[in-house]
Amino acid sequence: MSRLLRWGVLLLIELGISPLLLFAQGAPPSKPIRIKVVVVAMFERGEDTGDTPGEYQLWVEREHLDQIIPLPAGYHHVRLNKDGVLGILTGVGTAKAAASVMAAGLDPRFDLSKAYWIVAGIGGGDPLDVSLGSAVWADHVLDGDLAYEVDARQIPESWPTGYVPLRKATPYEEPVRKELEGEVYTLNPELVGWAFRLTKDLALPDSDSLRSSRARFAGFPNALRPPFVTRGDTLSSSTFWHGSKMNEWANAWTRYYTGGKGNYMISAMEDTGTMQALTFLSQASRVDLQRVLVLRTVSNYDREPPGTIVTDSLKTMVSGNYSAYFPALEAAQILGDKVVREIVEHWADRESTLPQP
Repeated sequence: MSRLLRWGVLLLIELGISPLLLFAQGAPPSKPIRIKVVVVAMFERGEDTGDTPGEYQLWVEREHLDQIIPLPAGYHHVRLNKDGVLGILTGVGTAKAAASVMAAGLDPRFDLSKAYWIVAGIGGGDPLDVSLGSAVWADHVLDGDLAYEVDARQIPESWPTGYVPLRKATPYEEPVRKELEGEVYTLNPELVGWAFRLTKDLALPDSDSLRSSRARFAGFPNALRPPFVTRGDTLSSSTFWHGSKMNEWANAWTRYYTGGKGNYMISAMEDTGTMQALTFLSQASRVDLQRVLVLRTVSNYDREPPGTIVTDSLKTMVSGNYSAYFPALEAAQILGDKVVREIVEHWADRESTLPQP
């Protein structure tokens, strides 16, 4: 041992710090935990268990995510069960989601190379496409923040919106840039198709209260339907937007960035942050981007009911008093659990081979 190193060790001992403990805390485990499924939720209203649930609690309780593992570099500790299912709570907004997923993805305690990812949360649905309590498996995840914006009081009369794509001068200017910066993520269509087929006939919670809330959207046939499962696109934005005009923008924005192939169905906040982190982790060979699913369930409509005032509708959103809050939480866990069980129970096949639709 060199004189300098010996002096450092003696100093640590004199300060009451065990050198062995210090080195052990910084060392990765000899054998990382092999994870089969990662469930990503975004918010929780209180504790992880035993109180009014957010997106995380039903997963913790029903999947028996009983082992708590600290994650100092993330928003919240993570949880693990005996089947190799890891639960992550990211926090609200794209920034927290990206940071938390990156923290877990780079953690040497976990082997995520074969893990499937299920992002499961609630959102505001487009009444043209979905009803309260319905569920959307995402084909595309769009970003609603990466843009230029002109105040609505100053936009030209010929413009349909004050939102302009990055590196463009007018709304929806063609052609769409080839080199995008995270404006759209396309998920593995075969995996999405498999998850949809596996869950499309599952019964989702309905009630007289939901039927009453849906009835306000006369003239929107899909909005009046009992809860159902579908495929479509989700648009993420850290700005919680609301209203029929914003709904028009979300649909047009989605069509623009998907070349007319996409159909916006539900809003969210965090999914592009999560997808950006997973993209970088995939580039580092930490995760498999082809094993990612995004599931959003409809807790409320993204616009005001016909014949009402948008600001009055927004007031009901502020406190989180969504018309289908609890049914949407239930739907996300019911559908997500079906996928988790299928993967875990057939791991001998699913580890090496992706399921086919």
